[in-house]
Amino acid sequence: MDRIENLLNRPKAYYNVDGVGELGIGFMCLSFALLGWLQVSSPEHSVWNGMIPFIIFIGLVTSIIHYGSKAIKNRITYPRTGFVEYRKRDTLWLPMILGFAVSAAVSAGVAIGIKKRWSLTTPASLVGLFFAATYAYGIARTVRWKWAVAGVMALGSIAIAMLPADAVGAVANHSWITRIAPARLYGAFWLNMALYGALTLISGGVSLCLYLRHTQAPAQESQ
Repeated sequence: MDRIENLLNRPKAYYNVDGVGELGIGFMCLSFALLGWLQVSSPEHSVWNGMIPFIIFIGLVTSIIHYGSKAIKNRITYPRTGFVEYRKRDTLWLPMILGFAVSAAVSAGVAIGIKKRWSLTTPASLVGLFFAATYAYGIARTVRWKWAVAGVMALGSIAIAMLPADAVGAVANHSWITRIAPARLYGAFWLNMALYGALTLISGGVSLCLYLRHTQAPAQESQ
């Protein structure tokens, strides 16, 4: 059974063998963290809080990830270790469905908590534990040293949960967003998103460097 499971997980491990999957995730998380900071740091009706700029931003980030990942695969990975074609279910529909489900559940929980005036600072901070768990399940179990990254994510989430409320909410203390959600709630989510994005980007960069070191570029054909 272990051998069968290993064979089934091999395509997932291969897709991130060069770190391109983590680079995309890290870039996306940090991009949204940057957008979130711009939104709470600017007036409510500024361009950063408009729907059209938001849609343009989403399209730009998605395009960079899509074409950037494709360029790395075509120019670096496939010439060295071969081409693998993935089913759209694994690379498109399943991530979209999971992402929508998680986003809906988190949004519903936050909305209910705000309405009932729950103290959500600690649960919001500990959402980083969920990020760490998904990283461990999807990435770390295919590469042993990445368990250390998952551990840092978990410890970072716990550290955020233990920070004073004023420190957690500093990013949004004087923002218009406080009319919708407590500053500490927004700050906890923002800190976890930034932490997860930074660690995933670093892990992906290390994977890419290791990949380039341990794989050989194709020999140039003689003229």
